[in-house]
Amino acid sequence: MGQWRQDDRVGRGTPGTGPGPGPGTAATGGPASGDSVYRGRFVIITGLSGAGKTVAKRALEDLGYFCVDNLPPALIPPFAHLCAQSGGRVSRVALVVDARGGEFFRDLAAALRSLDGMGVAHQVLFLEADDDTLLRRFKESRHRHPLADRVGVEEAIRTERRRLEDIRGLADFIIDTSRLSPAQCRQKVLGLFGAESETGRFTISVVSFGYKHGLPTDADLVFDVRFLPNPQYIEALRPHDGLRDEVAAYVLAAPLTRAFLRRLVGFLEFLVPHFAAEGKTQLVVAVGCTGGRHRSVAVAERLAAILRSRRHKVLVEHRDIDKPAAGGTGRYGS
Repeated sequence: MGQWRQDDRVGRGTPGTGPGPGPGTAATGGPASGDSVYRGRFVIITGLSGAGKTVAKRALEDLGYFCVDNLPPALIPPFAHLCAQSGGRVSRVALVVDARGGEFFRDLAAALRSLDGMGVAHQVLFLEADDDTLLRRFKESRHRHPLADRVGVEEAIRTERRRLEDIRGLADFIIDTSRLSPAQCRQKVLGLFGAESETGRFTISVVSFGYKHGLPTDADLVFDVRFLPNPQYIEALRPHDGLRDEVAAYVLAAPLTRAFLRRLVGFLEFLVPHFAAEGKTQLVVAVGCTGGRHRSVAVAERLAAILRSRRHKVLVEHRDIDKPAAGGTGRYGS
């Protein structure tokens, strides 16, 4: 799931304010003034092997992004300079950079600092999954892990996760694909990057879930609604989920639910401007009940509707509304 993270770099995307090489140095690939600065959308896709980077790249390709796979990080600043010379023909770029680059991958943080110095606004999309999921995917696909030359896949996964800790901290969006099919991962990427008219707007992702299935690992805020009236105990409502009108009406009609939503919306309205002022781009709000089918779904839908009515950009996901089928969730690329 897309997740906002603190960006500690100073002046990101602002000409001349970021750390790293100054304008006109070799590291930036050219001067940082005038038409030499790339003004289009510039996305770096990175993350753990097997977490879905190929799925993300294909989704962006379908949106018209010019995508380059496995570009050495040292070539990112010169590539941005080259895009700036395209006369506007290249307006959306996505680069996949990961452990396949070997020793070159260590240069990614320096390359991002160089982009800052050039004044190139950019976003980092980081994809991850838990160790068990990644191990299962490698077994199913029979692909070789890029770090598994001298160790087993399990150790390679752990090693890669440690190496990527710092880069993960620089990410604008983090998607945990542990519980996602490739199609669901694709939809998340399209939701984050697909609406060009929404570019630059702060995104609130509202996720319903069931505590019996575990907490969403990428949630920024978690709200427990197990204290609200439970349709599970109403025989006529039990088989249906919170998207059904009668189930939603039962949950939302309770005075306790209305009071909770009123306070929750006020709380989020207070937080969002402060998050945005700090350079954040997304907030993941998780709403949980016992099974993730009734109360959390109804509350998440109502919360999203209220926030949209107040002109916020809102994405909604019901993680546990359908019980996951046994076995794998489909094949992922990198």
